[in-house]
Amino acid sequence: MREVIRTNDVVLISVVGALFEAADIGYLVADSHVSALEGSIGILPRRILVVDEDEAQARRLLRDADLGHVLYDGP
Repeated sequence: MREVIRTNDVVLISVVGALFEAADIGYLVADSHVSALEGSIGILPRRILVVDEDEAQARRLLRDADLGHVLYDGP
């Protein structure tokens, strides 16, 4: 799986999840339990991962939805 977004914004996570489900893109929200434990100080963001084969489509979908600025391009 490939990480496409890293955020603490639960609204963004739900919007992205809805977009991915509508486009039949397999995804996983990682670290949601850990980030809930640390509270709302934001040191442990949630990560949205997509299936390797869907990464290009997921990134294109987010750019088309004007969410390209939230894409994670880390290592």
